[in-house]
Amino acid sequence: MGSALPIGLAWPEDDVIAPLFGVDKSFHVYVHIPFCEVRCGYCDFNTYTAKEIGSVSQQDFHNAIISEIERSSKVLSGSGYPIRPISTLFFGGGTPSLFSADQLASIVSALKDQFDFEKNAEITLEANPESTTAQYLEELSQVGINRLSMGVQSFDADVLKTLERVHRPELVAPLVSAAKNVGLATSIDLIYGAPGESIESWRHTLEAAVELGTGHISAYSLIVEPGTKLARQIKSGEVPETDDDLDAEKHQLADNILSEAGLAWYEVSNWGEPSRHNQAYWRSFDWWGYGPGAHSHISGNRFWNLKHPLTYQQAVATKTPVAGVEHIDARTRLEEMLMLELRTKEGVSTSVLEALQVSPHALEGFFAQEFLVIKNQRVSVTATGRLFVDRIVLDLLTN
Repeated sequence: MGSALPIGLAWPEDDVIAPLFGVDKSFHVYVHIPFCEVRCGYCDFNTYTAKEIGSVSQQDFHNAIISEIERSSKVLSGSGYPIRPISTLFFGGGTPSLFSADQLASIVSALKDQFDFEKNAEITLEANPESTTAQYLEELSQVGINRLSMGVQSFDADVLKTLERVHRPELVAPLVSAAKNVGLATSIDLIYGAPGESIESWRHTLEAAVELGTGHISAYSLIVEPGTKLARQIKSGEVPETDDDLDAEKHQLADNILSEAGLAWYEVSNWGEPSRHNQAYWRSFDWWGYGPGAHSHISGNRFWNLKHPLTYQQAVATKTPVAGVEHIDARTRLEEMLMLELRTKEGVSTSVLEALQVSPHALEGFFAQEFLVIKNQRVSVTATGRLFVDRIVLDLLTN
C-alpha cells in the first residue's frame, strides 16, 4: 500500500490554487487505478488487492474518478487558469488493465467533456500480460488509447518468481504483436537487479525485449523499499542481497544492447521514442493526478490525494479528496529542475546552475572525471555519469 504521504497544508477553503510561476501552455493528466490481483513482493506503490479494499467495488470505482475530474475543472477555471486541452494522459497503477474498456472509455469521455484533447494527444495505458488479451487491446484502441506500456520486468521465469510476478514470459510477444496490429505504440518496462539475477539472465531479457520490435523500453534498477516483503526476505537471508556494482554493469549492458538496436537513450532509465507524458514530469509541466494517492503539480502548487480507495471514494463524493498541499518556492523549483533535467539527454541549462550558485570547482571536478559535459549552455551527464547522477546532484547542491 505504499509509503506514508507527506505532511502538507490544508486544501484552501475557497478552492483557489493561484499560479505561482506562470501558466504552462500544456496540460497533462495522470489517472491512478489502484487495484492489483496480487501484491508483488518488491512493490511499494499505492495498490490494493481484493482483500485490502473492503467494501470498495472495482466495477464502479471509475465513477469516483469522474467526480474528481468534474471538480478539478471547476477548481482550475475558478483559479483563473485558461482552458487547456490535454496533451498527454497516462493510466497508471496498480494494474489499469483490470479496468474494463467501458470504464476507461467513461473516464476518457469525462476528460474530453471537461478539457478536450489535443489533436495528437498521447494516451497511454499500463498493462500486465496476465490481464491483457488481443480483444482487450482492440477495445482499447476504440477507446482512444494509442500507447501501451507493458509491465514485463523480465523474460526469466526464475526472476519473475523472485519478484512474485504471475505472468509467463511467453505471453508477452503475442500481446505486443496484437497491440501493433491495432495501431498502438508499444513500450516495455523491465527491472534489473533482482536478487539472484545474473548478468547472463539480464542479457537474455534485453535481447528478448529487443526482438519484440517495440518502440520504447524502460529499464529500472530494483529498489528494495523498506517495509516490503522483499526487504524482509533479504534481511532474513531468505534471498541474497542486491549488488550495486553488478547493477551498474547491467545498466551499461542495457545501454549497449538497446543503443545497438536503434533505441537511443533519452533519460537515465529510458530508451527509444520518448514518452511525452514522462517528459512533462521531467520538465515540471502542469499535470493533475486523479485517483487515490495521486499527486498533482499546477504552477508550483503540489498536492496529493487520500491514499486508500475507500477514504478517497468517500471524500470525493462531497468534498476535495486532497490530503495535503505544498507551495513550491523558487529555490525548490530550481533544485527540482536540476534533479530532473540532469537525468535527461538534453541536460540542464547553465542558467539554473548559476541561479543555484553551484560551485564552479564542483562542476569542473565532474567535467575532469568525464561524468558531465557542457554544450550550448547546457550541462548533461555522460554514459558513466548516468550511473552516479543522484550523487552528482547532491554534490552540486551541497558543495
